[in-house]
Amino acid sequence: MTEILAGTATRNYRVVDEGGRRWFAKVYRGEVGRERAAIGLAEFARRGGVPVPEVRRTLDGRVIDELVPMSLWEFVDGETAEGGLVEARWAAVGSVLGRLHRRLAEHPAAAPRVCAGLGVRDVVRSRRQFDRVVDDYASRAARSPFESWALEAAKERRALLGRAQAVLNELPDLTVQVVHGDLAAPNLMMCGDDVAAVIDFQPPGPRFMAWEIARIGCDPRTLVLGDGWLDGLGELLAAYREEHPAARPDDLVSTVAVGCAYTLGSTFPLAEPQEAVTPSLELYARARHETALMMLERLDEVQETLRESLS
Repeated sequence: MTEILAGTATRNYRVVDEGGRRWFAKVYRGEVGRERAAIGLAEFARRGGVPVPEVRRTLDGRVIDELVPMSLWEFVDGETAEGGLVEARWAAVGSVLGRLHRRLAEHPAAAPRVCAGLGVRDVVRSRRQFDRVVDDYASRAARSPFESWALEAAKERRALLGRAQAVLNELPDLTVQVVHGDLAAPNLMMCGDDVAAVIDFQPPGPRFMAWEIARIGCDPRTLVLGDGWLDGLGELLAAYREEHPAARPDDLVSTVAVGCAYTLGSTFPLAEPQEAVTPSLELYARARHETALMMLERLDEVQETLRESLS
């Protein structure tokens, strides 16, 4: 048994059994009710043809051994998508994401519905959150280099919340349905250019579909690689629509606007405690800030590009 240094809510291990078969073990830190619901959603997606690792049940049929507590999964070879989406990966991810959303639209927890896109982000609440972050950092007698940068970044983002509100005001009605809930690069396993597995589902709940597409299609780790994401995102959305023909065009074209407004109004990870800010999280914080500003400045250009590529 070897610990895998990844994840925040769990301790993870690679386990090799006496027959040589490898497993992935997740040991939970707290209450397991939400985790059980999340595993149920993963199994629902797997039964719909989404590449999700199989969970190994206990002898009495439970997905979590609550004595430890832990769950056990088939081990998937590959790497996370944290290196960014490039070349053929765009279409591969779009295809799996379209299949995922088509399947989750059938989940009994919530039927898809159309809601005002304005609900993607509560800017009034964001302003209060940024005020708290700025006031907290400004009141400290001494700040680390990250805290000093985070203070200035929070001030800049707070000043742009009016523009974020304007972006939200322009959004059309968008689809809300059950989604993965945390489909960022660390939760997408790649093997070469193919998607090996979608992991770490959240409990089933309705969110904006465009928000989830933006989580992976506009991931800062990809956007900082250069302008290749402009064409790549079009390829992702085209592959998504091929797998999910019922997807509404407004949801696809609005992806970048949704990702931009949502990220501008988010204080993560600017507000994280200093002890939680690892070097990788600091790099992510800086990339997320930089790419949020870039998406805002290029929004009209990007949306026009998407409309053309999807027409």
